[in-house]
Amino acid sequence: MHRGWSLLAAHVRTNHVHTVVEAEVPPERIMGDFKAYASRRLNAMRLDEPNRKRWGRHGSTRWLWKPQHVSAAMQYVVAEQGEAMSVFESHEL
Repeated sequence: MHRGWSLLAAHVRTNHVHTVVEAEVPPERIMGDFKAYASRRLNAMRLDEPNRKRWGRHGSTRWLWKPQHVSAAMQYVVAEQGEAMSVFESHEL
């Protein structure tokens, strides 16, 4: 948990990322903060030019109000993104 946010599911592909996050802030803020943090880490690794444009202007965000919508989003993120790549499962509560 960071900033009071809980990462419920994530799927990182070579060209996009899906996440399900429980938080008390708008999803656009979470997406912006994720992009900023990832950019800082990628810049620190010096894999490419630091001014490289990595992200699209926006992305898809939505509120999930009901437990069944959260469960469906988690299923989509974890199991419906194509062939599995590397998998990490946390068993923390």
